[in-house]
Amino acid sequence: MRVATLAIAEGVGVRGLLNVQFAISAGVLYVIEANPRASRTVPFVSKALGIPLAKAASRIMVGATIDELKNEGLLPMSDGSRVPMGAPVAVKEAVLPFKRFRTKEGKIVDSVLGPEMRSTGEVMGIDKDFPTAFAKSQAAAYGGMPTSGTVFISVADADKRAVILPAHRLQQLGFNLMATEGTAEILSRNGIAVTIVAKYSETQDGGGQNVVDLINDGMIDIVVNTPSGGAARADGYEIRAAAVAADKALFTTMAVLGAAVSGMDAADEGFEVRSLQEYAIDRQEALSAEAARALEAAR
Repeated sequence: MRVATLAIAEGVGVRGLLNVQFAISAGVLYVIEANPRASRTVPFVSKALGIPLAKAASRIMVGATIDELKNEGLLPMSDGSRVPMGAPVAVKEAVLPFKRFRTKEGKIVDSVLGPEMRSTGEVMGIDKDFPTAFAKSQAAAYGGMPTSGTVFISVADADKRAVILPAHRLQQLGFNLMATEGTAEILSRNGIAVTIVAKYSETQDGGGQNVVDLINDGMIDIVVNTPSGGAARADGYEIRAAAVAADKALFTTMAVLGAAVSGMDAADEGFEVRSLQEYAIDRQEALSAEAARALEAAR
């Protein structure tokens, strides 16, 4: 993407900031749009790095060079290709109030993400490590993650191996696990205790309690559901829509589930509150320490 962004910027003749929205499908990179302006990401990155990017871009637009801005101290001397050990981690979380988005029939839209802009805002979680920063971002965007209760898991075949370790960690943290038959089989084969729950579609003819009923009745605290094709996708929609309607934590990718599990310990322990200026000092100290080590190694 970096190469593509640079090619677009040079082709358009942009000086300053460029906002490009990419999409990747089947290994092919597509450009949705490219705008010669700042985006919401600019203030986030500026705060995360402690660099006034908008001010630097404005100076470049009127003729200043990057070397001049480095000499003035407005931009760092390093190229930023390496993150120093000890630098804080910043996580940007999108606020996605899916309950407000409805189809023409009045149903809640599917919470599986696509290229459409559905975010109504963004928050930052910043701390010394990723798990804590991620937990902070969830607390700011959605009120935090549950640290106890029952987790329902139903994932696509492609994710069944990847879900084993997060599920095992959830069990270690004291969560009760429920799953549909296919997911339950792979979890139990790996020594994870799990209760089998009927799919939504399995009870439409003969009746009986299914996972959607359990979500609606407040019996499930976290829902893990990755989309599949065919009939499984219809089941998945009902599960995700019920989770959204009930304001339950919902994870639809293995990457987010892994991040959430890593952040649960941090959320349980509580957070340290510090200013962005303090994190900027930490970052500068980490950079200075790394530069000193590099100088010593060169000798």
